[in-house]
Amino acid sequence: MPLRSKSMSDTDQDPLWETIRCEAAQAARTEPLLASFLHMTVLRHGSLEDVLAFHLSSKLASPVMDARALMELFCEALRSEPSICTAMRNDIRACYDRDPACDLYSIPLLYFKGFHALQSQRIMHWLWNNDRRTLAYFLQNRISEVTGADIHPAARFGEGVMLDHGTGIVVGETAVVGNNVSILQGVTLGGSGKESGDRHPKIADGVMLGAGASILGNIRVGRCAKVGAGSVVLEDVPAHCTVVGVPARIVRQDVPGTPALEMDQRV
Repeated sequence: MPLRSKSMSDTDQDPLWETIRCEAAQAARTEPLLASFLHMTVLRHGSLEDVLAFHLSSKLASPVMDARALMELFCEALRSEPSICTAMRNDIRACYDRDPACDLYSIPLLYFKGFHALQSQRIMHWLWNNDRRTLAYFLQNRISEVTGADIHPAARFGEGVMLDHGTGIVVGETAVVGNNVSILQGVTLGGSGKESGDRHPKIADGVMLGAGASILGNIRVGRCAKVGAGSVVLEDVPAHCTVVGVPARIVRQDVPGTPALEMDQRV
């Protein structure tokens, strides 16, 4: 059933939701061909959580898992784990603040498959932690088919994360991604062989991972570091450093600011 908690359905208590509703209403007026889509996806709902559950369930539905069943499952997850709702809002703000192509808060919610992949994974992570791992695996496969991002349900993500474009992103089981991280298309957070256990990267707060970068093994990329596009990282990266190359090497130390927020991909 749709979410109906007062704090999430009352737009006075949720200014981001009110902004998104206003954006959708304006878009429906200016583009009549999308009026039905916007009404069904946004305007008929009572909360941002309802919109997320409806939109993701519509995208991930398949002949063996219909949209209604998925929406009920997603609503259950959002009711049970409020931290998903908080993270989702911060992820929307991250896209708006960092992506010059995103000039409305409603755009990532409706159209960015990197955002869709991340929010779906947050729900899959809830399933994983509640011993519903078969269903989590099933939906991981479906998410990868729909969005082009293959993220293990057990991987852990902080808040304010932007998966820019999302296509080709691969994140392994024991990977951990901190807060305010930006990950561009084609990035791999993978293992380095057949070892089991804790075998995937740990990405600290404020890191930017450039397009096509591969970070392999149980290594740490330190706070506010930058990994250049196409780099292959096989060793720990110190905080506030820029690394590039194959294999990656440090080309700049004591990098000021927060690369994930600044999104300057030059080295």
